[in-house]
Amino acid sequence: MKKVLVAYHSVAGHTEKMAEYIAEGVRFSGNEAVVKKVTDIKSENDIKGYDGYIFGCPTYHRDMTNPMKTFLFLAKKANLEGKLAGAFGSYTHSGDAPGLVLDTMEYVLKMKPFHLSSFRLLEDEVDTPVGMRACQQYGRAFGEILNEI
Repeated sequence: MKKVLVAYHSVAGHTEKMAEYIAEGVRFSGNEAVVKKVTDIKSENDIKGYDGYIFGCPTYHRDMTNPMKTFLFLAKKANLEGKLAGAFGSYTHSGDAPGLVLDTMEYVLKMKPFHLSSFRLLEDEVDTPVGMRACQQYGRAFGEILNEI
């Protein structure tokens, strides 16, 4: 069994729900998932020791939120090079943040991006059966790839 950190920032609660559903999907793959708010992670030692990482952030003004930016600077200190990376987030109109987060994970943190790329979901769809299943499928697929590594 491998261990995945699902770290997220959420303002209205939609990305938080996505984090929980994605973690369920990781567990469906037979792996352990730990869900944490990025604001609760205080040092790089809180990030180390996982086999895979999925970071979540909603899109605000076509960008990621400031708490996620601060967290990514902290994650750089954790030396996550080569670790499997995924990203997700909710949005209302542009949905740019998950892609920006995954780009940072790949190009700045030197992590290995998950083949499904980043995952985004309209805020209105998060609490629907379709939205919940989509999140779970993303987490499960991430966990299945992690099992093959």
